[in-house]
Amino acid sequence: MSTVVNTAAEASPTSPAPVPFLDLRAQSAEIADEVLQSWREQLLAAAFVGGAEVEAFENEYATYIGTAHCVGISNGTDALELAYRAVGVGPGDEVIMPGNTFSATAEAASRIGAVPVFVDVDEEHLLIDPDAAAAAITARTRAIVPVHLFGQTAPVELLRPLAAKYDLAIVEDAAQAQGASGPAGRAGTLGDIAATSFYPGKNLGAAGDAGAVTTDDPGLAAKVRMLQAHGSLVKYEHEQVGVNARLDAVQATFLRAKLRRLEAWNEARRRAAAAYADLLSDIAGVRVPSPRSGNTDVWHLYVTRVNGRDRIVDQLRTAGIGTGIHYPTPVHLTSAYAHLGYRRGQLPVAEAAARSLVSLPMFPHLRLEQQIVVRDAVRAAAVLCEPTREGRRA
Repeated sequence: MSTVVNTAAEASPTSPAPVPFLDLRAQSAEIADEVLQSWREQLLAAAFVGGAEVEAFENEYATYIGTAHCVGISNGTDALELAYRAVGVGPGDEVIMPGNTFSATAEAASRIGAVPVFVDVDEEHLLIDPDAAAAAITARTRAIVPVHLFGQTAPVELLRPLAAKYDLAIVEDAAQAQGASGPAGRAGTLGDIAATSFYPGKNLGAAGDAGAVTTDDPGLAAKVRMLQAHGSLVKYEHEQVGVNARLDAVQATFLRAKLRRLEAWNEARRRAAAAYADLLSDIAGVRVPSPRSGNTDVWHLYVTRVNGRDRIVDQLRTAGIGTGIHYPTPVHLTSAYAHLGYRRGQLPVAEAAARSLVSLPMFPHLRLEQQIVVRDAVRAAAVLCEPTREGRRA
């Protein structure tokens, strides 16, 4: 999720070549025939919750990322909550996470009475800083949450020794990285347990809300499966207080169709990212992203850092180009977490990034000619935002 400044539908009708921030129509068109046929069969069979279709998706997604277990969940936030609960996070426990993330990373911990502990990110990739995580560990710390942000994997390989030293769980937030890999493997397989979201705009997006928990640990998988069905593995036998967080067959069908195309779509994103890097490389005041060493990025988002961000966003809106901001306020400075007492300046890298980040259009069917339109608009906007001789913004 993000602040999305405008989309194709909101673009000015006088714009010569509007470029939406996200366009899912081409993806839907590719899978429409097979999905509609399967949905018709489900309708006639009245097979809606769980069952063979959900089980098939769980097996296929586990195979795709290379993990032993996948449990389909109703949405990404529920998936995070159940992953936290499965590794033993409870009321009063501290969970370390980056300040630059979507609020659900923290929200899922808060829902079970745990305390989010926000740390800073590295300057180059805006991923959790292992040194900052190490400095935040206390006797109450129960887990570390590396967030695989923007389509890149966080440095889990650097967090593993830290987690082992202090007997902490590593819970991956893999919502933005379906298919991404790092030095130690694919996102969703790198920690003790992982949660992901299949919200429609993700690389692997559902037709509504959906998510999953993945793990190699059969005990953790069984616990999640029990918790997501009212704390029950056998109907009417409730071992714990659980929730209703099951994946339905309608979403599983949609996800299975998309999963078969995910590698091709991720490769298309990589081509688009390479084109952006070339097109934007000579524009003053624009910093393009680059993959972390050892990562294979899936470019869920193409996040640049620019001078005069708000003015550039306004100029792009006028040109009919959709943008996003990921994220306008680091979570530790949001009103929702004011009670934790964080002060501005405590996470300087995340806070500085929040003032300059702008996400450009990125989706598998983005065309080069659309990217050229984006480049031209960014160049024109950047010129307007160059400092004047008096040191003011033009």
